[in-house]
Amino acid sequence: MRLWRHDAMTQHLYESSVYWGDKVLSWTHDPNDAFWLAQAHFLNHEYSRAETLLLKEFTMPAKTAPSLKGKEREDLNGFLTEPIGGGKIQTAGKQGVRLVDLSIGCRYLAAQCQVKLGKWAEALELLGETNPFTQTGQSGPLIPNRDGGFKVEASMCHLRGLLLLRVNRADRAKQCFMEALALDVKCYDALEQLVAGEMMSVDEEWEFVQGLAYKEQTPEDAEFVRLMYMQRLKKYKHMDEMAEARKKLESQYDLHGNSDVLFGLADTLYSQNRWADCFLITSQILNQVNVHTATLPLHLACMHHLSHMHSRLFLLAHELVEREPNSAISWYAVGVWYLTQKKYGEGRKYFSKASIMEPRFGPAWIGFGHTFALEGEHDQAVTAYSTASRLFQGSHLPLLFIGMQHLQVFNLTLASEHLAAALKICNSDPLVYNELGVLEYYNEQRRALELADTTQSSQSIWIKTRYNLAQAYRRLGRLQDAKTNFTKVLDLQPRNASAMTSLGMVQHLLGEIDDAIMSYHEVY
Repeated sequence: MRLWRHDAMTQHLYESSVYWGDKVLSWTHDPNDAFWLAQAHFLNHEYSRAETLLLKEFTMPAKTAPSLKGKEREDLNGFLTEPIGGGKIQTAGKQGVRLVDLSIGCRYLAAQCQVKLGKWAEALELLGETNPFTQTGQSGPLIPNRDGGFKVEASMCHLRGLLLLRVNRADRAKQCFMEALALDVKCYDALEQLVAGEMMSVDEEWEFVQGLAYKEQTPEDAEFVRLMYMQRLKKYKHMDEMAEARKKLESQYDLHGNSDVLFGLADTLYSQNRWADCFLITSQILNQVNVHTATLPLHLACMHHLSHMHSRLFLLAHELVEREPNSAISWYAVGVWYLTQKKYGEGRKYFSKASIMEPRFGPAWIGFGHTFALEGEHDQAVTAYSTASRLFQGSHLPLLFIGMQHLQVFNLTLASEHLAAALKICNSDPLVYNELGVLEYYNEQRRALELADTTQSSQSIWIKTRYNLAQAYRRLGRLQDAKTNFTKVLDLQPRNASAMTSLGMVQHLLGEIDDAIMSYHEVY
């Protein structure tokens, strides 16, 4: 009948699994059977029933000790196959003992139930705010799991981090996720929380992932895991190493076309503002898997930047809402569509909805701030970006956008502070240097020319940068250089009225009156 219980569970017949599991437990009073019944309740979304079973006092016959089957594990990791093997087992004959006190597997499952029920404080109390196994001698990054599976200790650290996020203790949550991944390099969930949640800076991410104990924990797969994790990191630095890692994954590990490997390439292209190339890769990924969580924000952003993709963006947003109405990214897609159409109020509504559904979804907060910024509502934009900066302390973008808002209202002191803070987090993003160049331009300092010049790539994406450089030359009296750069702006964007007016002014100052008149006429 235990086989019935397990077969029903694997075939997603959870009612059947609960039904027969209940009868098995009534006969055996075995803690293992109690655990599997609680597991069936959990899979059947009966979280309260599972929690009650795990937390109530469990009476065993005095002559019967908790059974150890299978590998008879004594260490704290053994709970996935036979839960009672994990941790210290109570003395045989002990009456009225809670299952969560018999096994860390039961304790972990009970905490998961409380998370599903919204009992954050109770779950955190059950797990403890710190790892209780740190000083046992059985714990540590250099101690691999005996059977090569996942360490329940690491899983508990990950869950502890999620709970701390729920109670707005992000710094402590970050340490828990780092501890989870250090204890078990296979715990990808912890890496995803750190990276997608923008909890670490560019340098911090790289150093942490490179320093994990891969060889000690997974000798045969150490290099593979390290190369895969490199594909998930931010793409502002170490581009050559990441490209080499991607080549190895494709050639040596036969992962050419794998969605996660392709995402690494798409993320690289996006960081270089190569929207069209990035869109080709993200489309390939989404053709393989309907919803790839990491890829969709890149895909939507590329469609926003590529004007000929706006109609497809509209269709995709509707498709996502119909297919995944409970997903934050579906409503984020709707917000991106309205942002593209310059309907900022409507876009704001959907960005707000996405951020409420998933408070740790960074793009929604940034989009929410953009809707205010594009309407010239600087104070509200700064407030939105400040919230994003507080939530995502490893990202430089909110600080960069705050600095840009202060620049627009000529609050140069605050602009300087926020741009410097952004630079401290990420000193390899050209956009930060562009804004520093604008700041120096306003401060009439010659260093603006050097800062703005470092961001040039002769592509249309740098039109604003070249325009700023031209204005800096004009203010410094280097009129021929200013004229050259205004002309290059107009080569890239012939109907740029600001550049045409400025070119006319420079020509006027150079005594090129006829050319100046022509430029002024072109504006109208």
